[in-house]
Amino acid sequence: MSNIESVLVENRVFPPPEAATKGARISGMDAYNALCDEASKDPDGFWSRLARENIVWNKPFTKVLDESNAPFYTWFDDGELNASANCLDKHMGTAAENKDAIIFEADDGAVTRVTYKELLGRVSQFANALKAQGVNKGDRVLIYMPMTVEGVIAMQACARIGATHSVVFGGFSAKALHERIIDAGAVAVVTANFQMRGGKELPLKSIVDEGIAMGGCTTLKSVIVYMRTPTACNMVAGRDTTFAEVLQGQSTDCKPEPVGAEHPLFILYTSGSTGKPKGVQHSTGGYLLWAKLTMDWTFDIKPSDVFWCTADIGWITGHTYVAYGPLAAGCTQVIFEGVPTYPNAGRFWQMIEKHKVTVFYTAPTAIRSLIKAAETDEKVHPKNWDLTSLRILGSVGEPINPEAWMWYHRHVGGERCPIVDTFWQTETGGHMITPLPGATPLVPGSCTLPLPGIMAAIVDEVGHDIPNGSGGMLVVKRPWPSMIRTIWGDPERFKKSYFPEEMGGKLYLAGDGAVRSADRGYFRITGRIDDVLNVSGHRLGTMEIESALVSMTELVAEAAVVGRPDDLTGEAVCAFVVLKRSRPVGDEAKQIANVLRNWVAKEIGPIAKPKDIRFGDNLPKTRSGKIMRRLLRSIAKGEAITQDTSTLENPAILEQLAEKL
Repeated sequence: MSNIESVLVENRVFPPPEAATKGARISGMDAYNALCDEASKDPDGFWSRLARENIVWNKPFTKVLDESNAPFYTWFDDGELNASANCLDKHMGTAAENKDAIIFEADDGAVTRVTYKELLGRVSQFANALKAQGVNKGDRVLIYMPMTVEGVIAMQACARIGATHSVVFGGFSAKALHERIIDAGAVAVVTANFQMRGGKELPLKSIVDEGIAMGGCTTLKSVIVYMRTPTACNMVAGRDTTFAEVLQGQSTDCKPEPVGAEHPLFILYTSGSTGKPKGVQHSTGGYLLWAKLTMDWTFDIKPSDVFWCTADIGWITGHTYVAYGPLAAGCTQVIFEGVPTYPNAGRFWQMIEKHKVTVFYTAPTAIRSLIKAAETDEKVHPKNWDLTSLRILGSVGEPINPEAWMWYHRHVGGERCPIVDTFWQTETGGHMITPLPGATPLVPGSCTLPLPGIMAAIVDEVGHDIPNGSGGMLVVKRPWPSMIRTIWGDPERFKKSYFPEEMGGKLYLAGDGAVRSADRGYFRITGRIDDVLNVSGHRLGTMEIESALVSMTELVAEAAVVGRPDDLTGEAVCAFVVLKRSRPVGDEAKQIANVLRNWVAKEIGPIAKPKDIRFGDNLPKTRSGKIMRRLLRSIAKGEAITQDTSTLENPAILEQLAEKL
């Protein structure tokens, strides 16, 4: 295998500010290295200590890691606990009891506050309602909800009674819902009549009805509907009930059901809509431990913090860093229903000022769109709001390009907030490689070093280590507590996807390319392995070409790069670009494309010059902000779009991007 060539060099280093180091849980690199040494020398002792210190057990475990049936590893499997009790009940009788657990800001700006005590009562009441609907321990419940307090309540209530939840993002289609109900064998669906996004009422219940009507949902007995708006929706007699109806007469006390540490807490289907849905199954004990630990380590969370993760509960980030982690850590969190650009692109900054947010965690896609907005309209620039409450910034979902990192650092963090650029996946359950705010010197665009206990490495196609400075495939060499347990109903696919035999069957294959810097050994993710282009025998990561394009800050707002077959070079680089001005057409578009090609040649080298450049007002994204690269690959190849585009924010963009220069 020829290694993935890494040609992006970043020499700027930002040491952790004194304010972040002082009083941090992991303060300074010596403290980080000590934890890594403990994990390396005595892994069972390390994880056992942390599990006892951070989790309330109904029945203590006596075993830590069982590797006898690799790669189906189990953790703490003779111990018993309840995830909801670890998020709510444990705070009763402490200072957190009457503190705000959630500050909810609706799309229209209305604010609701819910204390830990109130949240426990509401979760318990809904848990009793689920039991009254015939939902039992081990049953699967599908949740298709807006970003509201009720969405979190539904997840916590499932955990409380030992039911396994499967949350589906509120932008997915009826077909996607139908597939997931059948695959999970769901007995109930929890949904809402509508969701509010950007001032618009968008249907949810009618999509559920459409999915069920496709047939085959034989396990499904009930649908519970939260009336988010006053608008009526279709209700099927004998199957559908409203939240108000099911809660009537239910007690606000519900004893949490102890479950084994390996009991499936949730199934989360990965968002690809081609082929059979892939249900990532997570355990209760190991997952919850890592959710709590990463809140403590990555965000250095303190009881006084106001934490805001902007992710939807339909994605893994919304599971770990909205529904479970912040509550297990006992902090106050902001939950936001709307979109960052409504009623204008200053909404995030306004909310940080209003709620005095201290830790802010969002996606590079959101940051880049807000950079574009701020540079075209001074009124929505972050400088217009007081952001001095912030102490830590975070980035999630994809690698953040260095120029966006610098803007975030300067204009949002005021050059005083560490940025934790977190690498992790649906399958890992929580952060894997990330800076620690009180310890790690930061390099823009690098997720830096693995967390203690995470044995990350870069290898070739047969699992041999690759020296620093060369790119290869990212793997994890040892199991960790929050790792994926299996693909629901498809253990063979699990083994083949994540523990390939050609690597010995014991290395977890992340599916991402990465490179470690020669000087510090810092990791930088270069993109998915399937986003590696082979141009004239050179293997180039698409992320590097995207970063080069976006580093032309005066012109480019956003870029996505894919490959297409080419008779001469094997693969050709195809770039889709959004400018910080109106979309060019005709000769002007050709001129700007040439400027960009020459820029990439200067930044990376002539080999990386895009053969095709297409311009659009936006890139095709899901409503959660994820770029749908599979659509871009089809456009680059000139194929008709046959994939499901129901989760796209703006389907009209596809026509623009199909126009050749």
